[in-house]
Amino acid sequence: MAGLPQAEHYKSLFASFSSEKEESSFRPITLGTITPNIDSKADALEAALMENEIICGANAVGALFRVRGADVLRLFYTQAARQTVGHWCAEMARTKRPYRELPPDEMARAAGTAHHGGIAAVVKPRYIPIFDRKAPPIAPLLLVLDGVANPHNLGAIARSAAFFGVKDLLIHEVPWGAMPSDAAYRTAEGAMEHLRIHKTRDLPAALSALTPHYRTVAAGLGTSAMRLESLPRDRPVALVLGNEENGVSPAVLAACRREVRVEPRGPMQSLNVAQAAAVLLHALTLPAPASAPVV
Repeated sequence: MAGLPQAEHYKSLFASFSSEKEESSFRPITLGTITPNIDSKADALEAALMENEIICGANAVGALFRVRGADVLRLFYTQAARQTVGHWCAEMARTKRPYRELPPDEMARAAGTAHHGGIAAVVKPRYIPIFDRKAPPIAPLLLVLDGVANPHNLGAIARSAAFFGVKDLLIHEVPWGAMPSDAAYRTAEGAMEHLRIHKTRDLPAALSALTPHYRTVAAGLGTSAMRLESLPRDRPVALVLGNEENGVSPAVLAACRREVRVEPRGPMQSLNVAQAAAVLLHALTLPAPASAPVV
């Protein structure tokens, strides 16, 4: 197998991937005229600042090899994962990229987490492009996240979106919000690779740009929220899910055309945002009832 730095070098090699990064991947940028709260066209400048990422787990790494395998720079695995990684190692050897089997303690250091599932890939960063208001993605259902903070919730939502055939995800990039990270990739079990992910720093403006193409719908518990089954289904839907604690922010809610709720049938009045996403995505990807009203 190709040689790699010894264990004493792992700490410096992977310092930027400590477990602290799992909770937030937002970093303010002050490069030229870029400001952190508005959209800009400085994609190339922002991308240049990004560091390599680590993606862990068999399903996440498998999807990575299938979709953008050329981005894998290094591969680490434990003895228990030999059979799983065999064909990936062959690909790494063919293209002269390093890979190595590690004992469990060194594997945890290399992966930056104990939750590596026996496999970790160091990959080129996947830049999330800024949402283009003049050319928004057009699809039957667009999923929008407004300040979802927990990377595990982000990953779980992405997994549900890919399961139900959603192709596009728009994330409101705010200081407290989760962006794709090692924890999100791991929880998504490969789903991130099957989504076209966009970001915006001005979600109300982005929703205004979507209005000619979508019915913009916020999920909430407000008194004005309609039952999900009453939502008109005559046009594509941009579904907005909010923060775990505070829900959809007031400015974003005001920019939405409708607010819907999942009606409880028991003593609990609300769902975790990832659970709500699965329920709503299932309902909105079913064929629209023939008698659905148009408003």
